[in-house]
Amino acid sequence: MTSPRLDLERDGAIWTARLSNPPTHTLTAHGVIELARMLDDVENDPSIRVLVLTGGGEGVFVAHYEVGELAASAEQNVAAARSATPEAPGELHPFHRVLLRLERLSAVTIAGLNGNAAGGGCELSLACDFRLMADGDFHYGLPETNVGIIPGAGGTQRMARLLGTARALDLILHGALLSPRQALELGLVHRLYAVESFRKEVAEFAATLAGRAPLALAAAKRAIRRGAETTLEGGLAIEQACFEETMRSRDAAGAMRAWLKGEPYAWEGK
Repeated sequence: MTSPRLDLERDGAIWTARLSNPPTHTLTAHGVIELARMLDDVENDPSIRVLVLTGGGEGVFVAHYEVGELAASAEQNVAAARSATPEAPGELHPFHRVLLRLERLSAVTIAGLNGNAAGGGCELSLACDFRLMADGDFHYGLPETNVGIIPGAGGTQRMARLLGTARALDLILHGALLSPRQALELGLVHRLYAVESFRKEVAEFAATLAGRAPLALAAAKRAIRRGAETTLEGGLAIEQACFEETMRSRDAAGAMRAWLKGEPYAWEGK
């Protein structure tokens, strides 16, 4: 599938989605719809083991969410607030729902940060399992307080879960934009690669994961993500259920017997 803002490429069990919206390379409401449609395809294809999201433009992953759209929405809200009574909180915004689906995919997800990623672009990457960034004159972070708003697509929640409340408060309240090296040192990104070899390194990283036990990776991801949302005892129950699920697989039985014999094993995903 190829759409105006998503160029999709399949290589075996790896699906790479290149996001672009020239000339600004910002994310828009229509771009969120296209991401949702892409996730429909990924969710319905168990043969996809790794999904890579990266930028189609030079030196930019996703610049940020389109400020013009946000400004227009703010102006409408100001006008409506003069005559309307406060409404009860509604359902989650479509972008929230897309990012939750991204987190819950069985496939491993990688944000290939080939350049700048701020605001909504940073939030998109925070919902991925891995963040790999190019080491160049780029920036990464959540600068929304500089224009009078806060991160609105999970940035306050995911960054606090990754770094802790104190660090997230410091970065978000200051609207800080980090260099790739700073983002790596804080633990926001997992790997830093030279610009010249970035796409090759990301492809190799994805290939390594795609070659590992698919059921085990999906179960481990589920146990970690769901377990982090509950108590230790609740997390142990989730881990136990996921462990038992893998122990009922043909892959586990075959791989362990092969290991005992010192023989290789080809994953079936069953």
